[in-house]
Amino acid sequence: MANKLDNLKKGSGFDKHPERINRKGRPVKLVSKLNDIGYSNSQVIDTIKNILALTESEVKSISKDSNYSMLERMISAAILKDHSKGSLHNLDLLISRAFGKPKENASFQTNEKIEIVYVKGKTIL
Repeated sequence: MANKLDNLKKGSGFDKHPERINRKGRPVKLVSKLNDIGYSNSQVIDTIKNILALTESEVKSISKDSNYSMLERMISAAILKDHSKGSLHNLDLLISRAFGKPKENASFQTNEKIEIVYVKGKTIL
C-alpha cells in the first residue's frame, strides 16, 4: 500500500501541471444541447433524417446559412466536423437517435442438463 502512495507522490499531477485540468468539464452531447434549446425529440429525429439524406454541398450550405433553424445548423455542423476529421462519432449518435440501435441477439446452447429446484415457492436454476 505504501508503494502505491509513493508512486502518487512521485507523479506529475495537477499541482505540477495545472494546464492538464479540464476546467470546462466533459463536452455536452449534441442531442442534449438541442433539448436544452427547446427542441422536442420528434423534431430532432425528423431533422436528423432529413439532413442525413442530403449531399455534402447541401449540408455545407445549411451550416453556413443563417436562414435555417439552429437545429438544422447544429446537426449539419456536427456532421461536417466529423467528416473533416474522418470520424463517425457524431454520425453514429445521430443515426442511433433517428433510427434506433439494432437489436442484439444472444443465444446460448449447451448439451448439459439444467437442474431446477423448487424451494418454498421459489425457482432456483
